[in-house]
Order: sequence, then C-alpha cells, then structure tokens
Amino acid sequence: MKRSLCVFAGLALMLPVAAPALAQLGVGAAAPEGSTILFDGTRARLDTNWTYWEGPRFAAELPIKWQIVDDPTGSGTVVSSYDSAAVGGLYGAADIVTKQAFRDFRLHVEFLVMQEGGNSGVYLQNRYEIQVLDGDSSAHGMAAVINEAAAPYHPYNGVRTWNAYDIVFRAARFEDGERTEPAHVTLYFNGVKVHQNQPIEKVWGGPNSGLDGGNDGGRGITDTPGGLKLQAEGHDVRYRNIWIQELELTTPDTDF
Repeated sequence: MKRSLCVFAGLALMLPVAAPALAQLGVGAAAPEGSTILFDGTRARLDTNWTYWEGPRFAAELPIKWQIVDDPTGSGTVVSSYDSAAVGGLYGAADIVTKQAFRDFRLHVEFLVMQEGGNSGVYLQNRYEIQVLDGDSSAHGMAAVINEAAAPYHPYNGVRTWNAYDIVFRAARFEDGERTEPAHVTLYFNGVKVHQNQPIEKVWGGPNSGLDGGNDGGRGITDTPGGLKLQAEGHDVRYRNIWIQELELTTPDTDF
C-alpha cells in the first residue's frame, strides 16, 4: 500500500501543473482542489451559477424554470432539463448557461435520461455540443462530438441510470483575429476514453445552437470565451455533480 502511494505521488510531481491526468473519472467523481462546483443538486447553486441563454429563439423567462427534483436513484436532488418553452425540440428557447465564461478546462458532468429517446446536450463554450441522445449511435448520437466524431455508444449505461462525461477542452487559438488552431477535446464516457484530442471545426445547428452558430455557417468562430451550456428540448434529462477546473493548455493536446 505504501509503495503504490509513493509511486502515485511521484507521477503527480512529474506532471505539469495544468494536467488533469490524476483526477477521478466516471459517475461520482469528486471535484479536485481548485475546481468550481457549478451544480450540486440545489436550487441555490442553480440560481447562483446559471441563467438562460438569450439566443435568437429565446422564449423563456427568469427565474429558471428547470425544476429541482428527486434523484430517481434515491440520492438527493437533481435538476431536470424539462422546460415547457422548449417542447417540440426548440433548442435555444430555454437552454441554461453558466454565468461564468471559460477557455481551457477540465469538466465533469453527470446526466440521467428518464425516457427512451430523451434528448439534451452539453455545450462547451456555448459552441461545441457533446450530444446527450438516447437510442442514437450516429454522428448525431450519444456522446458524439456532434457531426464531427460519431457516437461511442457502447459505454452508455442506459435510461434511468447515471452516466458521466469527463472532458478536457482547449479553446480555438487566434492570431490577428484569424483562427490558427481549432478547438480540441478529449472525452471519457463512464470512465472509457472515447474521443482523443478530437479537433472541432465548426459550430453546428445554426444560430439557435449557441455562440457563432450563425456566423458563416458555423465556421465563423470568434475568440470569445463562453459558458457551459445545457440544452432544453422538452425532454426530462436530469443533471447532477457538475464541476469545472480551469486550465491553461499551451499546446493543442487535450489527452489525459
């Protein structure tokens, strides 16, 4: 036991300060020191850290109508993405976004889809969607870097069961207002690495999807940080244990 702890500590000393390699993965992962707890199951944390994204299709009204509900697995309270303003798949009508904007980061999000076909999404910088969609294993499906890297469906735990995304994201880089490097992302899905240093070339879904979605067909990405966004599409997808650790990644490498 003592030997393994010493080896583990030695590895930690060899890693750059920004590296998240030793953080926990999967459902129940605790936030490392220095992280920001974005959501812990409480109304207070929801109202303090989040607001509606007021995009072109915005049709909701504060306070946030996403409800704090019981965890169906019997562990405290969580938030449901159901919002009547988004019924019918009207993404952008009642999506919620963090008040704080981010560039490079390590992110942990846990979600539970209540019914088959349940649909939501996790948006990095309010631009790039990591899909939450039960029953779809295409490039538009569960855990896909939407329309850029197909869904790795095999680690999915299924409906009414908690799932986790662990993400390291590096924002696009610019020189003199021109993009010189695309955004990159590495994603673990329920502790399984499913996307490794995946470049993201554009914002998909048009102006209702997020920042820069209406710029040059989603290719007009700007050098503006954005918040973490959760999508409302009129489905009951539940979220809990969301935390973020800001990083400064000097090279286009998000692998961990």
